Amino acid sequence: MTGCARTWLVTGAASGLGAAIVAHALACGDRVVACARSIEAIAPGDPSRLLALRLDVNEAGAAEAVVAAAIARFGRIDVLVNNAGFGVMGTLEETPQVEYRAIMETNFFGLVEVTRAVLPSMRAAGGGIIVNVSSVAVLRPRAGFSAYAASKAAVEAFSDALGREVASFGIGVLIVEPGALKTGFTRRSLRIMPRLPAYSAVMDPMRERVMAADGHGGDARRAAAAIDRAIAIRPIPVRLQLGRDAQDAAIESRAVLMADLVLWRDFGILDSREN
Repeated sequence: MTGCARTWLVTGAASGLGAAIVAHALACGDRVVACARSIEAIAPGDPSRLLALRLDVNEAGAAEAVVAAAIARFGRIDVLVNNAGFGVMGTLEETPQVEYRAIMETNFFGLVEVTRAVLPSMRAAGGGIIVNVSSVAVLRPRAGFSAYAASKAAVEAFSDALGREVASFGIGVLIVEPGALKTGFTRRSLRIMPRLPAYSAVMDPMRERVMAADGHGGDARRAAAAIDRAIAIRPIPVRLQLGRDAQDAAIESRAVLMADLVLWRDFGILDSREN
């Protein structure tokens, strides 16, 4: 998708990776529909190439209205970046059900509905790219992040299947697995649950590490450029790990999977004819 101006629709565009993707696309001469719950935080730009729209992905019908406005302004959507989301830090017993439901509503169901709204126009145009932002938390789940990891694991399974559903229409789906980025995610988008003393030995060190890591990590602008390079490849990758930590986590998770498969393979053989 190079050689002419593209139109991007980016959710969670007011800060962090979303804002970096918006800035990168505009710097490339592309057009951007930048969506966020609060558009006042979106950096102003040339109105002929930047359309800022309020979008709460949890609101019924909101995604359809945004897509209609985007197409009315720019004619099409070439790249959808599903970036909106937040995190929850707390063990299962520290985290009430309402928080599990809330994070699934935003991180997973919100992403599904935005994608559902965009797909008809991409099919009609004969192609497009969907970028779904996951997390290193899927590759390396940590204590206290079960809600967040579950929401992102759902995104990955959905994306894997979606890619097979839409490939014949010329639509590609890329799963992005960022490691630590300098985005202020901990301060801005992480809900920290009240402490339960029984889990102090597990969670106190984790909370300290998370807080100490805030403000450290890879450059979000370079991450945005890496995503753009990946979606220019044909066929596009299924997954893109951003950062050495994410790459190392991917290698480790696959190694554990293969070790378990080799060690316990005989336990899983159910057909006597296979023996």
